[in-house]
Amino acid sequence: MTEQIKLIECPRDAWQGLPDLIPTDYKAVYLKELVVAGFKHIDAVSFVSPKHVKQMADSEKVMAKFHASLLAGVEPPEIIGIVVNQKGLERALATPGVTTIGYPYSISAYFRRANANMSRDESRSLVETLKRETQTAGKGLVIYVSMAFGNPYDEPWGPEIVADALEWLKEIRVRTVSLADTVGTASPELVGDLYRHVKDHVAGIELGVHLHSRPENAEEKILAAYEAGCRRFDGALTGLGGCPFAGDNLVGNIATEGVFTVLRKAGADPGIDSSRLAKVLEMTNEIRAKYAHAPLVN
Repeated sequence: MTEQIKLIECPRDAWQGLPDLIPTDYKAVYLKELVVAGFKHIDAVSFVSPKHVKQMADSEKVMAKFHASLLAGVEPPEIIGIVVNQKGLERALATPGVTTIGYPYSISAYFRRANANMSRDESRSLVETLKRETQTAGKGLVIYVSMAFGNPYDEPWGPEIVADALEWLKEIRVRTVSLADTVGTASPELVGDLYRHVKDHVAGIELGVHLHSRPENAEEKILAAYEAGCRRFDGALTGLGGCPFAGDNLVGNIATEGVFTVLRKAGADPGIDSSRLAKVLEMTNEIRAKYAHAPLVN
């Protein structure tokens, strides 16, 4: 029997760092094409300061247009909206079509301060607020453990720090967590070893991975996570996007097509018929050509 995988497509992460603004209408059509292609879980928008992430300033408008474009009888997908503070949470909860709130909880003090200007206690207090308010609103919640696989800041890091964060999230009844290799420097061996080490701390939690990578070992990282027991994976078509903190412009999201390849070879079902991807892949390459100044990917 083929094992089912939960695949989360991440256009928000692919787009947010692009130098040129993608038109709102185009974003909405792109999201619709993802649904047509069969994606049921989409990290689509974020509700953060337009001063810091201009690309996401139109998230409410994108969602309104996308929501209106869905055909009758088509099951709406899970839409994840990323927030980093209370104001963002209020915006996300007020936006029709956003079904799940996402928050990057950093175990790196330096990254947490640079990214959200928060102490650990302040960040944990916000997670508790997110848990309480999403539950009241009937929304989902996913917490991304940023810098889960190490960081470049010469700070203390280890599996025990990741496990401590997971134990705390379990204690406050967060049910979905994704381990993020924010700067994309983890080896496949580290990905597998860390996942094995911490998965026993999260019985009852859906534990996924959001990995960044250079292209040459991206598929090895996915396989390592799968063999360690992971069944929830984030990806972005063609590998568009990346982390501005990585210091290497070849480090980016892992291509969804590569995730398909690895999982199918391993005997798992990613739940998407790749023959239906032609239109959305064409649009992704158009975004690369027009807004990212990046080479086309076949």
